[in-house]
Amino acid sequence: MRNNISYTDCFAEAKAGYTGKSLLDLPPECRPRERLAEKGPQALSDSELLAIVLNTGVKGKDVRELAGELLRLLDSRNEIPSTGELSKIPGMGGSKACAIAAMLEFGRRRWGSTGCVVRNPCDVFSLVRHNADRKQERFLSVSMNGAHEVLAVRVVTVGLVNRTIVHPREVFADLIQDRAAAFAVAHNHPSGRLFPSPEDDEITDRLRAAAAILGLDFMDHVIFSNTDFYSYQGNGRLEEPVERTEHGKLSRKGEDIRRGLLELMEEL
Repeated sequence: MRNNISYTDCFAEAKAGYTGKSLLDLPPECRPRERLAEKGPQALSDSELLAIVLNTGVKGKDVRELAGELLRLLDSRNEIPSTGELSKIPGMGGSKACAIAAMLEFGRRRWGSTGCVVRNPCDVFSLVRHNADRKQERFLSVSMNGAHEVLAVRVVTVGLVNRTIVHPREVFADLIQDRAAAFAVAHNHPSGRLFPSPEDDEITDRLRAAAAILGLDFMDHVIFSNTDFYSYQGNGRLEEPVERTEHGKLSRKGEDIRRGLLELMEEL
């Protein structure tokens, strides 16, 4: 077995000769079950994990394609989809939909991120790392209580191939509803380049200013790939004071953020 071959490369290599719909029809080095047994579930992508649960595809659609469609649906939801929604995926069927819904709910109850304590950037990375293989930038928020226990991890926005656009109100809407006392944000760089862009610096500054107004502890902004991450906190870039005028008042940008947050709170 070629241990160093990637799941994606293996499928590209075997595509011409692969006509089966079951995981057992795949070459041994491509089978997610064998990879899981050898390297553990943490080594598999989200799509591979779903392929194991689905086990088989249907006529005209192999299990890998069905897992990809299911993953896209799950990516678009912050909550577990109903069996009715899952069944709308062509080829899913009622039995597979129930199995997926049961798996997701059991995982949420037993080992969900709720209650985990965030102590450092590595903890944030572990909560969001499974999003690193997405082809578009995904901006996520991690809301926490005063003891830095995780209340929720959410995808706030999904952007283009190499950038995502997020407004502070989209981040703080969920934080306010969670009654959060602290939070961190994170986003992936599909290019694999981890150094922050000017746009990353701008949104970090705006979130830092808004958090100061609301009295929330902004713990970190993490930029991540599948294997590594960049932490604003770890690089000492969240220590600057909130921008104010020489008379101690908020700057115009700070006032704009404050008014926007007040409007958001009134809507909620």
